This record gives sequence, structure tokens and C-alpha cells, in this order.
Amino acid sequence: METRKLGQSDLEVSVLAFGAWAIGGWLWGGADSKEAVKAIETAVDHGMTTIDTASVYGFGLSEKLVGKAIKGKRVQVQILTKFGMSWDEKRGFFFFSSKDSSGKDVEIYRHASKEKVLSDCDDSLRRLKTDYIDLFQIHWADPTTPVSETMEALEILIKKGKIRAGGVCNYSVELMKEAVTSFKLASNQVPYSMVNRNIENEIVPYCIENNIGIFAYSPLQRGLLTGKMKPGYIFNDGDSRPSTPYYKEPNFSNILGLLDEIKPIADDRKVTLSQLVLNWTIRQPGITCVLAGARNPSQVLDNIGATGFNLTDEEISRINNFIIGIQIDTKI
Repeated sequence: METRKLGQSDLEVSVLAFGAWAIGGWLWGGADSKEAVKAIETAVDHGMTTIDTASVYGFGLSEKLVGKAIKGKRVQVQILTKFGMSWDEKRGFFFFSSKDSSGKDVEIYRHASKEKVLSDCDDSLRRLKTDYIDLFQIHWADPTTPVSETMEALEILIKKGKIRAGGVCNYSVELMKEAVTSFKLASNQVPYSMVNRNIENEIVPYCIENNIGIFAYSPLQRGLLTGKMKPGYIFNDGDSRPSTPYYKEPNFSNILGLLDEIKPIADDRKVTLSQLVLNWTIRQPGITCVLAGARNPSQVLDNIGATGFNLTDEEISRINNFIIGIQIDTKI
């Protein structure tokens, strides 16, 4: 699989990465841990060597599964994980309330003080069963902690050899400008898909100009752009997707209409809708790597098929024309 240099760092990442949010189960209606481990192993064996996880995914479970799956393969993979989310103490900026896998109420806080960043790193290293992390990313900005303090912690971790590079997630241009005054950012991880292109306005141009890599997450809009979600689809208990704007009407029907428009292009290519969507995302300006989630080996192999062809400029233009015509209201 093609690899790309990540910003100004010395990291090379696969153009498609294994997104490990869903395997944590939380907010996804549960997951099968054995299938998750097999999925990661399949990804690595087929060249998808970059794995993106986070401490809060499954409240540590996702990182533990990644650690189990990469045993004996550490030198082959690039581990990306995230810090700055707290669910066991009420400190920092309150984010939202939820329930864990057992149904217990839990409150999530954004907390990225220097002390917390350093301890989060040690906790992640322990769960991942490794002695270094390739890319350590703040998950969400913590308004209660100065950006410079968080960046100072990343610099300390680099000097200690615990991480190779540091990045951010969900950062605006303003926050990135503040961060780079005290730390060399490798990347920004942000949501991006055919139906969510907000980053094209400011974030993409800034990152291109300043050589900051971009990880695109939710490229399939949490499964909606696979074409497998139809009216009446039944979600498992605890799955948060039905409550998101994209799964609500009229967005849901409008997105299905878009898929009907682009399906002939996929059929001509003899690829799935998922593969078409992922390939389109990989080809967009400024995008370094696209995160593709999977819960089992078959989903991984389907995702990997997205790297087996290249859409032509004419095909991308046709797809973009269809996208322009779609109406999405994210405020519902």
C-alpha cells in the first residue's frame, strides 16, 4: 500500500489507516473483541500498517486490543493514539454524558494539563504494551488548559523517547496557529467526507501551506456512505449513530440519493461504494491519510480494495458535481 510522509515529521503512514474507534464498542453498540484483533492483524498483513486508536475508545479497550493484535509486529506498524479525555475524574472541561458498555452513567471531560498528558502517555503505553508511540494526539482542545502547556508536555515526551511525534485532533486554524508557536505539529485529525467538507475552507489550505499532515476521520460518515444503511435499519442498543444529523431526515434520504448517483461509477469500476468513497477521499488535496474503521477481517479487506485503483480526474469531477447538489442540514 502507498505510504506518505506525515508533515514535517519523520513518520511514513499508510494512505489508508485502520480506525480503531468502533472496536472499542462504546457508542457503536458493542463489538466482538476476537474479531477486532483478527481485523487488525488482517490490516497489517495487507499493508495497512497505520493504526489509529485513543484512550477513550471503549475506555481503554481499543488500545488493549491494538496491543494484543500487534504483538510481534511492532516494527511493522505505526501506532497513533490520543490523549486528553478523562472519564474517571471530573477535571477539565465537561464534554458530555454517556453510558459505558455495562450501562453505567459516565461523564467525559477534556483534560490536557501537562500532568495529565504525561500520565495519559504512560497509561497508553501500558495498554498498548509498547515502549513508544509513533504519534500522540490531543483528542479535543481543552479550554481550561493553555495550548502552550499541552504542547510543552508533548515536547517532554519526545525528548524522553516515549513518542516520535505529536499532533492534534479537531483543532481550528486559530488553535493550530497557537500550537505551532511552541511545538512542531505533525498533523491535525479532522472529520471529512463527501457530505462533510467543512475543512476545505480554512484547515486544508493552512495545513498545506504549513506542511501539516491531515488525517481524515469518518470518511464513510460512520457507515452511511457504504450504501448498506437503508430506511428501517436496526441499530444495536448503545449505537449513537441514529442521533447524529446525517442519519436524520431529510439528510438520510438526501445522502442515499447521492449514493444512487455515484453508484454507476462504482459499478463501471467494479468496486463497492465504500471503495469508491474512500478512493475519492484519498485523492483530495491536503489529505495525507484516511481512517477507515472495521470490526472484522472482511470489512478490512473491503476497505483495502479502495487502494487498488485510481479515480480519473473526470470521474472525480463527476462525483464532485453530484456532491455539490446535495443538501445537508447539520443543525437538526
